[in-house]
Amino acid sequence: VLQYRRAINNNNIAAKAKFIGELLVPVAPFDQKSGHEAWTVAFAPNGSYFAWSQGHRIVRLIPWTKCLKNFSVGHNGEGTNASSPRRLSHQNSEGQVMLMAGEPCEHTIDCGDIVWGLAFGSSVPEKQSRCVNIEWHRFKFGQDQLLLATGLNNGRIKIWDVYTGKLLLNLMDHTDVVRDLTFAPDGSLMLVSASRDKTLRVWDLKDDGNMVKVLRGHQNWVYCSAFSPDSSILCSVGAGKAVFLWNMDEHTLIQKLEGHHNDVVSCEFSPDGALLATASYDTRVIVWDHHKATVLLELGHLFPPPSPIFAGGANDRWVRAVSFCPDGRHIASLTDDRWLRFWSIEERAPQAIATLSNGLCCAFSAEGSVLAAGTRDGSVHFWECPRSIASLQHLCRMALRRVMTTQQVEALAIPTPLCDYLTYKVI
Repeated sequence: VLQYRRAINNNNIAAKAKFIGELLVPVAPFDQKSGHEAWTVAFAPNGSYFAWSQGHRIVRLIPWTKCLKNFSVGHNGEGTNASSPRRLSHQNSEGQVMLMAGEPCEHTIDCGDIVWGLAFGSSVPEKQSRCVNIEWHRFKFGQDQLLLATGLNNGRIKIWDVYTGKLLLNLMDHTDVVRDLTFAPDGSLMLVSASRDKTLRVWDLKDDGNMVKVLRGHQNWVYCSAFSPDSSILCSVGAGKAVFLWNMDEHTLIQKLEGHHNDVVSCEFSPDGALLATASYDTRVIVWDHHKATVLLELGHLFPPPSPIFAGGANDRWVRAVSFCPDGRHIASLTDDRWLRFWSIEERAPQAIATLSNGLCCAFSAEGSVLAAGTRDGSVHFWECPRSIASLQHLCRMALRRVMTTQQVEALAIPTPLCDYLTYKVI
């Protein structure tokens, strides 16, 4: 506890994360009313685009290489000779910037209502629609097509073509705010939406956006959902301490994970699918072995840890967002105490920290070298992720856990210390 306090107060142990740039939204002095929050940020899986909801119905789509050129990092995340981070906040009168011939375009999209959720999706031709009647479809999504789904305040979901900025689909069925969106990683273009109407809905975009299933079980608002890397499991979190796991082949509830003391607002699986991280207003991030419904690690943001009664109420350590780094070794958390933390799961302590006021959301870039965080004023700030060389042991563990559950690993005839390492009991 003393070491952690020193890391926060004096920055002696946890290094200061390198700030590399920001995207700003001009705000007039009189324009301080609600509606300009950046509720969500997202990176395209192929690393081509960055998107964020900058408030007042607007979503900005910027080629990620353009961001890196303007910031103090290079294409591969390596530092450049830039003396200081740079800002990027310009656009032309039409809200679109053409780059060099053959390069992607920047787009400014007016979604018609406040944007709460964003998600990129791309198609794999081998993944066909699950719809029985597939004789004719209005849309035929190609392998090179990149889509952006936006969840709106009025309950609608709009699907956009990222490369052209054109509206493709308008999905209408939710009766309240669409708080979060997530595409299945397998390229099937299955989209899940989480809403304040207490439901999740599964949409098949390869079937022209028809709704496949309504997932019911939450008794309060649903804040976030996330697919496992193999698309077989969905985690959904919400108000009332809710953490639900769903079987996405059968669209049935697997189980509820119990451990949080307040609303759970963010969730994400590790890249190998072995771990699940959930963030809550109870001041904690919990890392689960979701296969066995057990807690492996608790990342606390308030010391001494609050009692369940205090953790279940208002405090200044609400964790707003959590994100797993693609390296499988780092977790980022964003908290109301104005700190952004990079945690190492191997050390169980913050490896790097940064100050950020009014943070709401965060996400790692596809390669994992940069973290983006959105704020209440609509701006986005970027930091480099702490760097270290992954051990061969960790790489082998990730490769194995991508194809084996905890129960399958425990059934192997291997020494107990090795089994504990492979199941993350020894992180």
